[in-house]
Amino acid sequence: MRSATPATRLPIALFALALLASHARAADDEQPRTLPLGSAAPAFSLPGVDGKTYTLNDFEKSPVLVVLFTCNHCPTAQYYEDRVQAVVNDYRDKGVALVAISPNDPKSVRLDELGYTDLSDSFEEMKVRAAHKKYTYPYLYDGDTQAVSRAYGPVATPHAFVFDKERKLRYVGRIDDSERPDYAKTRDLRDALDAVLAGKEPKVTQTRVFGCSVKWAGKEESVRKFMSKVAGEPVDVTPVDAAGLKALRQNKDSQKVRLVNFWATWCGPCVTEFPSLVEINRMYRHRAFEMVTVSANLPEEKAEVLAFLKKQQSSGRNLLFASPDRYPLMEAFDKDWSGAVPLTLLIAPGGEVLYRQEGEIEPLELKRAIVKSLKEDRFK
Repeated sequence: MRSATPATRLPIALFALALLASHARAADDEQPRTLPLGSAAPAFSLPGVDGKTYTLNDFEKSPVLVVLFTCNHCPTAQYYEDRVQAVVNDYRDKGVALVAISPNDPKSVRLDELGYTDLSDSFEEMKVRAAHKKYTYPYLYDGDTQAVSRAYGPVATPHAFVFDKERKLRYVGRIDDSERPDYAKTRDLRDALDAVLAGKEPKVTQTRVFGCSVKWAGKEESVRKFMSKVAGEPVDVTPVDAAGLKALRQNKDSQKVRLVNFWATWCGPCVTEFPSLVEINRMYRHRAFEMVTVSANLPEEKAEVLAFLKKQQSSGRNLLFASPDRYPLMEAFDKDWSGAVPLTLLIAPGGEVLYRQEGEIEPLELKRAIVKSLKEDRFK
């Protein structure tokens, strides 16, 4: 048998490299081992939302250090936000430092995983979250390389690691035994802090955690598949008359919070904000939520309207004014409507208006209104 020439060996080598890279990507999202009790705290140097870079040595004067892995989007982590701040407030003067690290790769978070949040896990969104909730502790980003997070091995968000003065791990696990404060019966993190501060071994040194799985890099393919699936959903538009618009406004036919957006192809702000509305729909539609778009174009412009909706991949419920006489249609929906578009309303079942905006929306403001309307009071 003849040996391979350099020309034939090159494709084989490239194939081997590609195969190795594929295996590496597949392994990226594997759960690393959680740091064992007694281990030294792994070093870190990570950017904080306050513009500073923090290292392990920055906390060397603190007798006890809590490294808490948490994130923006996880509803369980959000339930604990106030309790984390309370721990910081109650133990700061006792010498306890707490640093929070977001381990998640933002590129590995699907839109349908954001149904309980106003923000995802990018560094910029972390800054918004920290400012909104007035964090008084460092909040660090590890989403690009996740090297620090892999060294600690958090399983879910939130996941707490307590280190003593020598920076040996003395407790690892949950904050307490329920994300709902009314159901919590233990105070695991506080008990561990009290024991370590007193120079004692915590009665409980390790607990199971509960929360959202860490979004390790390597899940981008799942995101791509999701986006490809929703991009392939059918898009249509149907005429709506005055009676239909009146029923739309009353929202008596469903148990869903209804977002209604009036727009037109010739309206610059409408076109600008439309992609944000499509994204919002994809975030919340698996909950008790629906979005309805209503085009104020003329009926004979249906083809133009449909082409725009298809380009935007607006696969929800899309309506088009059924008459060239717009004023009876506007009156049927909302007597207080000035006539300007865009107009966006968030309507509770039964008709209560929870949010109203004439003119272009501010997406974050609208997301917060939607989350609040879905009775997730942890976002207040």
